[in-house]
Amino acid sequence: MHATSALLVVIELIAASIWVGGLVCIAVVTKVARDVLDGPSQMVFFRSMGRRYSVVGTTSLLVAIAAGLALSWSSLSSSRTIDATVALAGVLVVATILGMRQARAMTSLRRILIANQSDGSMANSLRRGRRLANALRGLLALITLAIVILGAWIVTR
Repeated sequence: MHATSALLVVIELIAASIWVGGLVCIAVVTKVARDVLDGPSQMVFFRSMGRRYSVVGTTSLLVAIAAGLALSWSSLSSSRTIDATVALAGVLVVATILGMRQARAMTSLRRILIANQSDGSMANSLRRGRRLANALRGLLALITLAIVILGAWIVTR
């Protein structure tokens, strides 16, 4: 293995670890925050966490994708597994963008609900938004898992 390839593998592993660890951390922190914080505090917390994590998580995802592309560049389009992995990485980026937009929408819903606590339709919208957020996080996790499995397959062949 060339020194450049070894460096790219190290970068790939660190970036992917940050991405995957972030997904797990967000799931744990979300559950704890909902159990411990009141509505206004949740809104402030999730908004602040989202702003910070969007930089760390998005950067780690893009670095992992770039390192993976660089490692597989010579094999692109000659391997269906690599092509599938690249396609899934694109889907993961799109799903991440959708998740970030949905999180911003949830902040807006929480603000409205806090201002109008008697509005039952907003409470229902918030519950639907939470279900969508959970589904999006699950989708991100499944796509990430598929990419990791395909990456392991590629490396071990």
